[in-house]
Amino acid sequence: MANNTAKYIIVGAGLSGLTSAYMLDKLGETDFLILESRNRIGGRILTENGVDFGATWFQNHHQNVIDLLNDIQVGKFHQYSKGKSVLVYNTMAPAHYFENDPNSPSAFRIEGGSNAVIASLAMVNKNKIRTSTTISEIKEDDDGVKVVTDNGVFKAEKVIVTIPPRIATRILFSPELPELLVKTMKNTHTWMSNAIKVGMTFKTPFWRHKNFSGTLIGQVGAVTELYDHSDANEKKYSLMGFVNEGLRDVSKEERKTRILDHLQKYLGKEVLEYITYQEKDWSLDRNTSCDSIKSIYMSPRYGDSNFKHFYMNGKVLFSGAETSPVYGGYMDGAIYSGISAAKKIISSF
Repeated sequence: MANNTAKYIIVGAGLSGLTSAYMLDKLGETDFLILESRNRIGGRILTENGVDFGATWFQNHHQNVIDLLNDIQVGKFHQYSKGKSVLVYNTMAPAHYFENDPNSPSAFRIEGGSNAVIASLAMVNKNKIRTSTTISEIKEDDDGVKVVTDNGVFKAEKVIVTIPPRIATRILFSPELPELLVKTMKNTHTWMSNAIKVGMTFKTPFWRHKNFSGTLIGQVGAVTELYDHSDANEKKYSLMGFVNEGLRDVSKEERKTRILDHLQKYLGKEVLEYITYQEKDWSLDRNTSCDSIKSIYMSPRYGDSNFKHFYMNGKVLFSGAETSPVYGGYMDGAIYSGISAAKKIISSF
């Protein structure tokens, strides 16, 4: 059982969990393990064919992201926004065009895709990550905590739980968590849990040749948001956006047809000349979503004060994007909570 024992166990190898591991390592603490339910690391950061199907953008004020990128030497670049953007407010009426103010800086993206952060953070501790390991129970015993999984029993002195609070309610905690905390966990919306994203790659950025920015916005139609998603070196060209959730109820083929029809109408028939076409419906991802999902268009409330405290007699700490009082639900919040949890758990001895 030696390999299954560590001073600390981090639950979840998403941005927050890997940031905690990176921070523990920086603080000189190397006795920890990271347990991840998925067969991959990254959580809600997922880059495929150069397209980010999860966390994508950050802004100038997201200092925790900027500091971490500098620290791990991963680059950033501005979201492409030159040219005409399309506003669709009525699919029966002509599109409305607008241009972004060239003086106001656009959002940042991460060079190499958001996954570049995950790969860099994980490199330090890759031998400590156990994927395809789902936790069913966390129980206190005389000398720490037992973590029961479908991949064996692990032992630790303390545990940082970084998975979304609502997903963490599937774990049986013994002794039981306070009722108020459980209620808060169940009521905390999981960021991305209701999103459907679409991504397409192309040989050329045909939209730029027509003086389009690649941005298309509108609550009506098959795609509610679309952006130019070409890489930092402008060697790979793609479009990425959010699909209207009403299309969740139609077949995959029907959804694709409607998406392509919509984009063709506003950007041109070259949309049909894609190299790759992919969708990611996060509501079908068990590690992100629950059976009952509801769309939230206003910013949900994150960083509840109940997540500040240790539980199970000082042995369990909750962390992650949804628990962060600073930019909760964003990459910045995930990083902030990851750093904060690492510092907290070390100073708790």
